[in-house]
Amino acid sequence: MPLLCIDVVHDDLALHAGTGPVTPRVHEALESEGPVIIMVHGYKYAPGHGRACPHRTLNSADGALCDGTAQGWAHGLGFGRGDGDEGVGISFGWPARGALWSAYLRAGKAGRALARLVGVIRARQPWRPVHVIAHSLGARVVLAALEAAPVCARLFDRVILLAPAEFRGPAMRGLNSPAGRRARIITVTSRENDLFDLLFEAAMGAPLRGERAMGDGLAVDAHVLKLQIDHEEVCDVLCRAGVPPTRRAAFACHWSTYTRPGLMEFYARLMRDRDGTALARLQAALPERADPRWSRLRRAKSQRSLGRSWGRA
Repeated sequence: MPLLCIDVVHDDLALHAGTGPVTPRVHEALESEGPVIIMVHGYKYAPGHGRACPHRTLNSADGALCDGTAQGWAHGLGFGRGDGDEGVGISFGWPARGALWSAYLRAGKAGRALARLVGVIRARQPWRPVHVIAHSLGARVVLAALEAAPVCARLFDRVILLAPAEFRGPAMRGLNSPAGRRARIITVTSRENDLFDLLFEAAMGAPLRGERAMGDGLAVDAHVLKLQIDHEEVCDVLCRAGVPPTRRAAFACHWSTYTRPGLMEFYARLMRDRDGTALARLQAALPERADPRWSRLRRAKSQRSLGRSWGRA
């Protein structure tokens, strides 16, 4: 089915470049078979903003993004291929441009709008699987939605947060909320994102508050899986799952959690796996601990030192 594009406009929901109420269009989309998968972009995107419009670029159902660096999310997640049970793809747009601190505040409001959107879906079809995938500051949108959901509400079934830009405190409130505990959540990180976590903390004044970004580590329960894609053991797990091996990671990259070949298809399998077998298999294979922040930098420094030592021998 065609991608359903919904925006947050003045803290309310609206059809992208369309007229009429959102609810009837959502109900119409739900007549198809398959899961609902919501895609939430991060910082610097905004609906209708040229190349920064997420509906035309990041969340596109086309085979490749406009810059040719990676495929559109919707395509990678299995939409637009003509399958009868591909489900409902929703590109969720919110105003994420401008100063980081103002976009951060708007992300919290967008989260409450996202919770209302999922409430429309649940009211119509409470049995329907509803999943969400988000990158960077979009993770704050999702976590805010989990926190804003009514106590008795089941919001998302599976949540995938890519290089999330949020602090530990707000993240834990979302993850441990009633709606958060009803979901299976995967936080996807990489030590390639360490520099961006540091810049996020500095821009938001985190050192003054003693907060750290959630990518630096979380003490969470079993409903949250931590997937560090550049961890040596995780690379082996992903390779066995069919993700092409990529051992040569960049020093700094904020987008590798979705631009790495094969990852979007892997996320699609985790969300489209009806009985949870793939998710259980992943959980059993993951290492207990992730690498600490700056571990790649320390390893590179150690290897250079070792090389110099051998050169003198």
